[in-house]
Amino acid sequence: MQKAELKTFADADEVRTFPHGRLELVRIGGATVGRAVFEPGWRWATSVQPIATTKSCEAPHFQYHVAGVLRIRMDDGTEFDCRPGDVSWLPSGHDAWVVGDEPAVVVDFQGMLEYASASR
Repeated sequence: MQKAELKTFADADEVRTFPHGRLELVRIGGATVGRAVFEPGWRWATSVQPIATTKSCEAPHFQYHVAGVLRIRMDDGTEFDCRPGDVSWLPSGHDAWVVGDEPAVVVDFQGMLEYASASR
């Protein structure tokens, strides 16, 4: 019989930091959920690309946007803003950056296992 689980990002199983941001990972129910906090000045191309060493972000994301504004630019040129309350699905091949002076906070249900990890 499975047991109920309760965890908090305040006591994350793993925390990864990178310029202008951090990723908190919680492993629960056989899954890994990530909360990313992107500070003003964060951009994937300058903050995470040096770690990932790929042309653009290859991690697919299924995200709930909690705070701030995150602008997404897909490799095909499609561009849009994600705001609090939005849910986004981002396939591989994108860049993203914080718009404005407020941190962008997202909860990601897919794509964070290897995100900003030098062990890729």
